[in-house]
Amino acid sequence: MHHVHLRRAAGALVLTLAMTAGCGSAGSGESTADSTADSAAGAGSATRVFAADNGEVTIPADPKRVVATGYAVPALIEADAALVGISSWQRGLPLMSDEDRATYDRLEKIAGETAAETNYEAIAKAKPDLIVIGVPAPAMADLDLDRLKSIAPVVAIGPTVPSAWRELSQRQSDAAGRAVNFGEAKAAYEKKAGELTAKYKDVLAGLKFGHVGAYGEIAGGTFQREFAGSWGTNIATDIGVTYYGEVKKKGGNAADVSEYPSIEELNESLGEADAITYTVQADGKPNEAVQYVLDSKLWKSLPAVKAGRTFPVRYSEAATYSSAMKTLDAIDQAFAPLLAQ
Repeated sequence: MHHVHLRRAAGALVLTLAMTAGCGSAGSGESTADSTADSAAGAGSATRVFAADNGEVTIPADPKRVVATGYAVPALIEADAALVGISSWQRGLPLMSDEDRATYDRLEKIAGETAAETNYEAIAKAKPDLIVIGVPAPAMADLDLDRLKSIAPVVAIGPTVPSAWRELSQRQSDAAGRAVNFGEAKAAYEKKAGELTAKYKDVLAGLKFGHVGAYGEIAGGTFQREFAGSWGTNIATDIGVTYYGEVKKKGGNAADVSEYPSIEELNESLGEADAITYTVQADGKPNEAVQYVLDSKLWKSLPAVKAGRTFPVRYSEAATYSSAMKTLDAIDQAFAPLLAQ
């Protein structure tokens, strides 16, 4: 496995050097793209082999017309890729900067929220030289891959466990020829996470956390318990939060890191927690599934709740480094009371 990553890293490095050499400074995405375009125009269209979920695919070394779907949409908007069409990505809108939101709104939507809502005619009309599919493996069954391949090279780079967005967005950016832009966003995130780790080190030491997620089923009387590596927990872990326990039975992908106990099992599930984080929406309010837990008599009897150690976390669905900066801010705001204790 490692040699694939090394090869990919080497490819990214060569690309980085070529891009940097092409323009005196690789400061802004646009100057890089423009100068690379000039040199590529003179050198004919170079290709490279890219290791995707769907095998080794020959793609343009510097794609000029990219179509992106699913998780590749926010990643490639942020990386300033040469996009000509995207799928809709409603869940990511609250996480986008004003500039990225303007780009999202401007781009033609060639697919809806699901892989089944793909408009092949619109994709063909956009004349892409690369198609980046960012949907989970099971959703690939809803796509006519042969039809897509007849339009342009297709690289599938889809999610597995929620925390894998880091590697996922890196590979998506790399495929679109934007490894440099990606590296800048990652460095900014890691710097901020490091600062918050130092800020909260003493108050988080020794605390065992649990997390209540937003996907419980009220009708079924269940709640979502998220463990380390899930949506609600993976960014908090980067600043030193420890989530204890694990799922009773791994079910693959997200089911490896979250489970759905009945509300009666709340104490059994979260009784050992010294503190509990829970997912809230962008406006700071819990959705119905989380509110159901907060309203339960059992919730009020949990040791962490009695101790006043419950923390609402906004923007828990971040799946790119730039959007995760918002999550870090939200976690910082939520944990501020810990420093006052």
